[in-house]
Parts: sequence; C-alpha cells; structure tokens
Amino acid sequence: MKVPSTGLQSLTQSQLDAWVMQAQIHARSGGKLPDYIPGLAEADPDWLAVQIRNVNGDIYTSGDLTLSFPLMSAVKPFVLLYLLEQLGAERVFDHVGMLPSDRPFNSLAQLRAYEGFPRNSMLNSGAIALMSLLPGTDGSSRCENLRQWLNKNADCHLFLDELILESVRSLQNETNIAIARELADSGYLQASVAVTIDTYNQLCCLAGTVGDLASLGMLLVPFGDRVLAENCRIVKALMTTCGLYERSGSFAVQVGLPTKSGVSGALLSVVPGEGAIACYSPRSMQQETLSRVCFC
Repeated sequence: MKVPSTGLQSLTQSQLDAWVMQAQIHARSGGKLPDYIPGLAEADPDWLAVQIRNVNGDIYTSGDLTLSFPLMSAVKPFVLLYLLEQLGAERVFDHVGMLPSDRPFNSLAQLRAYEGFPRNSMLNSGAIALMSLLPGTDGSSRCENLRQWLNKNADCHLFLDELILESVRSLQNETNIAIARELADSGYLQASVAVTIDTYNQLCCLAGTVGDLASLGMLLVPFGDRVLAENCRIVKALMTTCGLYERSGSFAVQVGLPTKSGVSGALLSVVPGEGAIACYSPRSMQQETLSRVCFC
C-alpha cells in the first residue's frame, strides 16, 4: 500500500506501525552491520527508529526515539545547503558537478576520469571538495560553525560523537586521502589535505536522534517564513539523482523521493511540499527499509 495520494497529512499512526513492522522483518532477512568502522559495528542490529513530520506540525513516530547515531554521509546535503546559502551556487558549482554517478561513492577512478573534478556533492570526492570551502581555521572550527548553523536553522540538537570520531580516526582511510590529494592537484581543494580530511571526518560524526534527522529534513521543505526555497530545490534535486550513489536511479523510479543515506543507518527522505521521513536502522539494507516504511 502506498502513502495516500492526499499526502502525509492523511497518515495514521497505525499505518506507520504496520509499515515499520514489515520493514523490520525485511531488514532481519539479510541486513548486517557495517564492520569497517569499529564504532558502528557495536550497534544493536535490531535498533530501529522512524519519525515522520509534515508541514502542519503533525509528528508520527515508531521505535526507540532515544537512540542517537552519527549522520555519516547523511550530512552531505546539509553541507551543500549551507555553502549555497553562504557562498552562492556559482562558486559552489565551480568546485563540484551536478551529474549522477554509476561508480561507488568513493571511486578514485571516476574522479581521475573527470580530470579531478567531482561529479556531484553526494560522492566522497564532491563532499571533500566542499569541506575545503567551509569557514574556519581547522577541522574543529569548521565542524562547529556548521553544527551551530544547522541547530539554529533546523531547531535540532546535533552534537559531535567523540567516540565514533575516535573510531574513525583510528583507521587510515587511504582512499579519501588519495581523493583529497587528487582534488588538490587539480585545483579543486581550497584547504590543506590534512585540514580537509579532518573536517570531513568530524562532520560525518555529527550525531543526533531520529527526531533531529527529521528536523534537518524539514529544513529542506520551505514553508511559512523560510526563505531557503531555491537552494533547497537544488539540494533535493541532487538527493534524487545522486543521494544513493549508483542506486539513485532505480530508487528514484521505485520511490521517487529525494533521499540520502549514511553508513551508520541514518536515512532521510523529503516529501516536497509535505514533510520529511527520517529513519535509523543500522543494518546495511537501509534503502530497502525506508522503501518499505514509505511504500509497503
């Protein structure tokens, strides 16, 4: 059963509970925790939380809403939104493209194929390029500037998860470092490799609850006196075409909502003009979980 054509305003709690139950069954059939970041591998694979908000102020929830988790790559749309607001589209897209990718999220080969110009801001290469544009003298100040801006504008309570950051820093992510060096050699990195990678790591470790993630999603649904409309449109378009990397096209056909995932299990969809759907499910089948929450 699909979400009713009248939109999120007609959603009922019983519908959401039924969809979440089906999503849990589906995730247990084949999902698994990511094991390449030790801190993420410690999550309980059965954790699940969903929050749906609409422009009328209605909030529907299911699961454990107290769970906090790092956003990981789900922060990427909001780095883009922030920079569009601060620098304007022309400068931002001088450093990153708008084209979908059929390669993995961290493909160095694709970056080199395009002479060091990242195809879009949702890939690691594009996000790393944008990290170098953030204001601040080091990774900590750049992360804090964005964290404060998001908390103020989205009315959320993001914090830096120091334990996950320590876990991330314990790994030598040679691929991201190689991407940053390639960007620097091509002239698309505006800060040092070390500062840019530290900024990237810290921002991916910004954490919150599923309620905070839903609040971020509502930032992309301009209503009332919000004036972010054009930049929100750009971000949502890139979420639709690029937010799930090489699977973005099939997901857009099947579900049709701007969506961004994070390896932690964070998953956010925006229903244009209607509201936001936030999900946390640490098993690796997050896209399919959200599909079933929204369109069982």
